[in-house]
Amino acid sequence: MTQVQLEILLIAVMVAVGCALPGTYLVLRRMALMSDAISHSILLGIVLAYFWVRDLSSPFLVAAATLTGVLTVTLVELLVNTRRIYNDAAIGLVFPTLFSLGVLLISRNAAHVHLDTDAVLLGELAFAPFNRFEVAGHDLGPLSAWVMGGILLLNVLFVTVFYKELKLASFDAALAAAQGFMPTLLHYSLMTLVSVTAVGAFDAVGSVLVVAFMVVPPATALLLSDRLSRVLLLAALFGVGSAVVGYWVAHFLDASIAGSMASMAGMMFLLVYLFAPNRGLVAQARRRAAQRLEFAIQMLVVHLLHHELRPEAETENRIDHLEYHIAWTRAFAQEVVRRAVAMGV
Repeated sequence: MTQVQLEILLIAVMVAVGCALPGTYLVLRRMALMSDAISHSILLGIVLAYFWVRDLSSPFLVAAATLTGVLTVTLVELLVNTRRIYNDAAIGLVFPTLFSLGVLLISRNAAHVHLDTDAVLLGELAFAPFNRFEVAGHDLGPLSAWVMGGILLLNVLFVTVFYKELKLASFDAALAAAQGFMPTLLHYSLMTLVSVTAVGAFDAVGSVLVVAFMVVPPATALLLSDRLSRVLLLAALFGVGSAVVGYWVAHFLDASIAGSMASMAGMMFLLVYLFAPNRGLVAQARRRAAQRLEFAIQMLVVHLLHHELRPEAETENRIDHLEYHIAWTRAFAQEVVRRAVAMGV
């Protein structure tokens, strides 16, 4: 593995874990669409800040983008609080408007600047290692790694320090308010953290991968556990797995790295959705089949007891008559009898 490949993987892993931690709370609160809204609407803040400072490397771009993310959340909340618009509809009203304004401003007034909308959406991790962080002439590594490393540390500290408060506010905001935990302040703090994370990952991976890492790993983890601490850990692990496997798939297929990572996250979700021990479709199908068979055995016992020691018992208790009387197929009737005999019923 070359140094560039190692740096790409490091950045991708930091983005995956950094997005998965706050994303878990978004999924728990049924606000997964908010990550999509924030990751797109911050484009407007970047463009407006660039028009002011005329410097793509200025920290004011990061600050403006973060404020735009908070503005998105605030506007959505204001619309929802009118009680005339549902949450998903409010998000659908706000973020396309802000994102479209950003795209229009780029196309009309910044065509000569490399604020390319395709790069904004899809990102290109392969270029991230070439933007270096230098201090006094010393190369300290990719700038994206330092940015995402700091954001990851901030996310871990926030989730660790406010774990109890976030847990209570996510599952019962009314109880959190009654106990003085200020769920509104926690909500906006979390949304600010989501905005900072989206802004930090924006340049390296694009908005599509930000949304994928914020939503898909936590959604996958929630299919495997109800324990919050375990969900957070599993979400981080699924994010790391998507980043690592996705990178090597992109390497061998010569495809988009961000697209490959997002695809691997989706594949992991699909596998868990199908084969999760308790909530997977296969497990649910087996459980329904077992319940159907158990109920059929109970019906068989009731049927036998009802006709026991009666003149029609010999006729009623034959398998071929079960097909007619209870409307079972022959194969199912035979399976029910076989299972009942095996259970000693």
